[in-house]
Amino acid sequence: MSAQVMDDEDGFQSIAWDDAPPKLPHLDVSSPIDDDHGFETISPVPQSPGSPSTSTANNDTPRAPRRTLPAKLEEVDPAEWGGRWMSVEVYSPMKEHDGTKDMFVSYAVRTKTNLPTFRTSESVTRRRFQDFVFLHDHLAKNFPASVVPPIPDKHRLEYIKGDRFGAEFVERRRQDLQRFADRIARHPTLQRSKLVYDFLTSSEWSVAKHHHLAHPPPDSHTSLLDSLSDTFINAFSRVRKPDARFVEMAEQLERFEEGLGGVERLMGRSKNRVDDLAADYQDMAAAYQGLGYLESGITEPLNRFAEKMLDFSALLKHMNATTLEPFLLQSHSLLTHAAAHRGIIKLRDQKQLDFEELSAYLSAIVSERDRLAALSSGHAGAPVGLTTYLRDQVDRLRGTDDIHTRRERMRKLDGRIKELQDAVTNAHETSTAFSDEVLKEHNVFELSKKEEMKEMLQTYADGQIEMFQKAMDDWDKIIPILQKIRVDI
Repeated sequence: MSAQVMDDEDGFQSIAWDDAPPKLPHLDVSSPIDDDHGFETISPVPQSPGSPSTSTANNDTPRAPRRTLPAKLEEVDPAEWGGRWMSVEVYSPMKEHDGTKDMFVSYAVRTKTNLPTFRTSESVTRRRFQDFVFLHDHLAKNFPASVVPPIPDKHRLEYIKGDRFGAEFVERRRQDLQRFADRIARHPTLQRSKLVYDFLTSSEWSVAKHHHLAHPPPDSHTSLLDSLSDTFINAFSRVRKPDARFVEMAEQLERFEEGLGGVERLMGRSKNRVDDLAADYQDMAAAYQGLGYLESGITEPLNRFAEKMLDFSALLKHMNATTLEPFLLQSHSLLTHAAAHRGIIKLRDQKQLDFEELSAYLSAIVSERDRLAALSSGHAGAPVGLTTYLRDQVDRLRGTDDIHTRRERMRKLDGRIKELQDAVTNAHETSTAFSDEVLKEHNVFELSKKEEMKEMLQTYADGQIEMFQKAMDDWDKIIPILQKIRVDI
């Protein structure tokens, strides 16, 4: 894996390393994709209905429903697609080594794309959850300036109860992995990485994993001590000159998280109330059935009415399971995605803080060198701080405050100044390039968030409309029967 210097339009390669697949005979995959084919690749790829699968699901695990996507590419605005698209479908969970201690669940992963970095337009592989974790962790290392989508963690109650192979848990995890794959497919940088290419297409994934482990990016060789020292030094420091663009960006994310968090809490209460309402309708249906046995003349209409109440109760539960629960899961996933983006903004502030701290240190060293030069020439030095004053007094008491000592210190300070100037220049370039990359990442996140919010709200609205339409049809059928009831007074 080698780093390549590219212009600003293609990203900052000292932050996000270019590890595209090797050049193919008929395609130039080493050439970067133009800006016209960058952030606009947010929409999913059109799926052909009824495409065959190379794997079958195990009877113990549910088959994932196929997503409905545009049937024709012409139906989508070309300006939005930018001519490049990718779709990744995670489906058909299947138990491997069933009945043994090594049992795990694998998922079929189908990829369709017209990206030139892929040898074929469609490929199908099978990956387990640990493979998705490997992909996430190494993307985060290889692309520290990119908002790598979060992966569902393993700290769940099902791992304690031993129910992680249950159909409900497996389906929920498949949905989480599907969202992770969708975000990767919509990301113009991550979708072209060599690691993603191997994950989606390699038939020898274990070999590819070892290759990526053996060739980490150069930045990953930073020692643990260096990382800890940077963290501790700057843990309580704040940027002296905050960039208004990133301040507004962080505030915008905070407002989004606060608003979506409020919606999530409201939907949670709504789900509980719908569950309670469904239970009330069940109790009311039982009461009407009992009343029907007491009133011999209207037993049949009342029993029919009780049946419709039971149907409506089941309809409410179905709406909760297919509409409200997916909404809550997706909104929580979107909040974790926003938190990952906020982490990148904090990392950018860290880069700027490194530059400011180095600049301040360089300024202090230059001031000290100028003061010593002024003393050597017989002029009064500039005002000094308490530390410098005490050190000068100690030197005088020791008898070391002479011209030779000052010249030796000046020589050392000159060497330190040269090193710091280079370090400040590198820190400034890194901070600037990282900032440019974060701005691009923000555009990617906003487009992805727009797509997910649209899909989430549309699914919720469709579920509500479907539930109320079925309820109206059922009640329209029972109302004429109730109207025929005649009671003699």
